[in-house]
Amino acid sequence: MESPYESLSTNHEVLQKLAMEHTQYSQRLEQLTEKRFLTDDEKLEEVRLKKLKLRLKDQMENIERQYRVQPNQVA
Repeated sequence: MESPYESLSTNHEVLQKLAMEHTQYSQRLEQLTEKRFLTDDEKLEEVRLKKLKLRLKDQMENIERQYRVQPNQVA
């Protein structure tokens, strides 16, 4: 069985990876919003990136919520 501390370490690594992806999507969205006009492909990319960012944000919040709950379970 995995100890709570191993789980926290794994969650921390996953959280860092998700945050990095979220930042990359944000940067690309910023590039798109700086353009005066978007092609149809760019409009689709913009929508896709926004959805991906939201999914990542939800995943990060779930990990943070688990982290807040786990210390109480260890004691």
